[in-house]
Amino acid sequence: MSVRYLLTGANGFLGAHLARALLARGDTVRCLVREGADTSALEGLAVERCVGDVTRPQTLGAAMKHAEVVFHLAGIRRGATRDAFLQVNTEGTRLVCEAMVQAGARRLVFCGSLAASGPSTPGRPRREDDPFCPEEWYGESKALAEQLAFGYSNRLQVTSIRPARIVGPGDRENLTFCQIVKRGWVLKIGGPRRPLSLVDVDDTVAQLLLQADSDAAVGQAFFSAGEETISVTELMQQIAAVMGTPARTLYLPQAVVSAIGAGADVVSRLSGRRLPINRKLARQLLAPGWTCSIEKAKRVLGYRPTRTLAQSLRTSCDSYVKLGWL
Repeated sequence: MSVRYLLTGANGFLGAHLARALLARGDTVRCLVREGADTSALEGLAVERCVGDVTRPQTLGAAMKHAEVVFHLAGIRRGATRDAFLQVNTEGTRLVCEAMVQAGARRLVFCGSLAASGPSTPGRPRREDDPFCPEEWYGESKALAEQLAFGYSNRLQVTSIRPARIVGPGDRENLTFCQIVKRGWVLKIGGPRRPLSLVDVDDTVAQLLLQADSDAAVGQAFFSAGEETISVTELMQQIAAVMGTPARTLYLPQAVVSAIGAGADVVSRLSGRRLPINRKLARQLLAPGWTCSIEKAKRVLGYRPTRTLAQSLRTSCDSYVKLGWL
């Protein structure tokens, strides 16, 4: 039977992939999009578009009308101030929850982040019962938002997904690595190997659907990741192999990575241009690890990743070429 879904952040990378998956199984999909936002990712999709903003409660009532399940994906990953992250990611979540309660919506599938948990150690991936330890404003805002969402558990069926770094066609977060490889370089950052968890966008979408449908998901948070872990150097080596690009290794001491990130932030502020490197990315690259366990998702939801990292990277790189980004 068709279910009525509302997607916030539907025109983003993950949201557009989720919208396609819902439509493919015959569901009714409404997409909340900000006025003037780029909606090219939704072109050709038989979705209902509703203009609104998660930070403007007066725009949420119409979007929530008759919605049964809300996938709350909207948020910002970059911002100039802590308040900017809190306003959109945290307060926006509260407003979505309030609008759901008023409209009589049933289930909230909240999209959190591994960043809320903070870095892992090389020998132990993050698990869902670990305390939140975010190291920057984005992660803090997502941690607070998830806690706030579960505070509505007496009025809504709440479940949270915490994806690792997502890879797939049209993804911009990993484009920088591909652009560096395209120029013939693989980065080797000083210090020990720092493992990363990544996840294919289609696998994350599959887990989102499981959490929307499963009674066992209610009241629970789940990490979403693939089976493999990889370092940045290994990631870039795989990208070079996928692209067929010969690349030389460029060694970067840890202090140089920090200096590049800080300098890029200054340039961004002065020029108004958003550079692919920044202080936040530098800190992420220098963290001891960004890994998470998917054993809970496997056990409770029956989740199983279906894509290898090599497959994900190939579809990503192919899409970058088609889009003219590489």
